[in-house]
Amino acid sequence: MTTERRVTVGWPEGLHARPASIFVRAVTGAGIPVTIAKGDGPAVNAASMLAVLGLGAEGGEEVVLASDAEGAGETMDRLAKLVSEGLEELPAAE
Repeated sequence: MTTERRVTVGWPEGLHARPASIFVRAVTGAGIPVTIAKGDGPAVNAASMLAVLGLGAEGGEEVVLASDAEGAGETMDRLAKLVSEGLEELPAAE
């Protein structure tokens, strides 16, 4: 079963340069496969810096995070919060 989170990009500059690096590092550290898509566009590997940059996701645009990993809900919630609030690092698990 796929776990999805639709979120609005909270970084004013979008998923470019530094925010993309923060996001990719968080996905890699999460240890589960995650994809990201802009709106209803094609999904790309969220652990790939080039793929994330290639989306061209701007601040205020909606992206869809998805994972088929078992028990991905909590990790997806944390990644969604990172993106929607434009945080500097992945929030700690509660």
